Amino acid sequence: MDTSTESRPLISRSLLFGNPDRITARISPDGSRMSFLAPHNGVLNVWVGPSGDPKSARPVTNDAVRGIRSYAWTFTSRHIIYLQDKNGDENWRIFCVLLESGEIRDLTPFEGVRSQIQALSPKFPQEAIIGLNKRDPEYHDLFRLNIETGELKLFLENREFAGFDIDDNFHLRLASKMTVDGGTEVFRRAEDGWESLWKIGQEDALTTGTIGFNKDGTGVYLIDSRNRNTAALYTFGLDDLNKTLIAEDPRADFGGFMIHPTEKNVQAVAFNYERLHWKVIDPSVAADFDHLSRLGDGDMTVVSRTLDDRSWIVAYAVDDGPLRYYFYDRSQGLATFLFTDKEKLQGQPLAKMHPVVIKARDGLDLLSYYTLPKESDRNGRPDRPLPMVLHVHGGPWTRDCWGLDPIHQWLADRGYAVLSVNFRGSTGFGKSFINAGNLE
Repeated sequence: MDTSTESRPLISRSLLFGNPDRITARISPDGSRMSFLAPHNGVLNVWVGPSGDPKSARPVTNDAVRGIRSYAWTFTSRHIIYLQDKNGDENWRIFCVLLESGEIRDLTPFEGVRSQIQALSPKFPQEAIIGLNKRDPEYHDLFRLNIETGELKLFLENREFAGFDIDDNFHLRLASKMTVDGGTEVFRRAEDGWESLWKIGQEDALTTGTIGFNKDGTGVYLIDSRNRNTAALYTFGLDDLNKTLIAEDPRADFGGFMIHPTEKNVQAVAFNYERLHWKVIDPSVAADFDHLSRLGDGDMTVVSRTLDDRSWIVAYAVDDGPLRYYFYDRSQGLATFLFTDKEKLQGQPLAKMHPVVIKARDGLDLLSYYTLPKESDRNGRPDRPLPMVLHVHGGPWTRDCWGLDPIHQWLADRGYAVLSVNFRGSTGFGKSFINAGNLE
């Protein structure tokens, strides 16, 4: 243990690993209210308050067991829907909060049935397309759900598909199924049924897929690693079958994007190698990104937007402090601080995380991250030999990223150097890197 830490109290494990103060901040589609997850009687629940005024927020859900992790605004701006199961059985139900009355309704009150939210659309603000495996546990039939009345209408009886793509007009455009070799086959809706559109082999299955539509639903946004290594973002015309490149990075797979809330054009694309980097595609948001990039040295993400796109909620992740949320008024170019996810982490002796590329014996580059005890860190070098913990991520189909890592901080605060290696099989660095871990 690093004896220099004995002169100060250790950072408590409950602070590092306990519930956040506030997280998952969102703004209502009309911009009138904002929401976030925060503890209520010690359990994470949804809180709602006036836009930009988190101190006035009040809890609108009352989960007392597992806590709520997944929720969304509906396009009415008067309802919030969320998923919850019973005692960890993972048979998720869809609940709706009527904000005016405070009433909470179970919209899928079926025992032993798993519910999925498939699509929400501003064109049908009181409805959602959901999946239920009530008829057959293996397949989810699709239903059109009225969130105000709870009425369910069959949308598609499904006897073969694992996934669907539905546009803002609630047109079912694409469906997909697994193939026997571990890949995926994607089908296009045709007048007389379904026709095969493309097949994705096993080597591309983790790095290729669809993620949304253009405004009229005739084009789909496609992440694709076929005939290349890293997954890039394309548009694919469902009528003309033309594929057009939007953005790519030779070192990293596609890592997220921003599309306009109503026009549905791509505005910026993210790639995450050692850190998150954005490529601005739409000049209309270039000034916003330039302004927001000057707020700090954290990795910035726009996590929520109003339908008129005048207001954003922006989050900044850093390696030695809590996640910071801001309310951004685009018309004034003004970003107002909202809150952090863990206020008591402010001022704690948190350590920096350093990216490093380690060359494997066969020449493969392994992007890794290490953290040193704060008292020992001299610009990324320890001031003396230290015991080191190798912290291996799970998966294997996930990756370590730069940012505040509670395990790194916990160990570094107790005198250890910590190293996390994105070993072969980790995601994010191209399909060759992922598949290099197969059978190993």
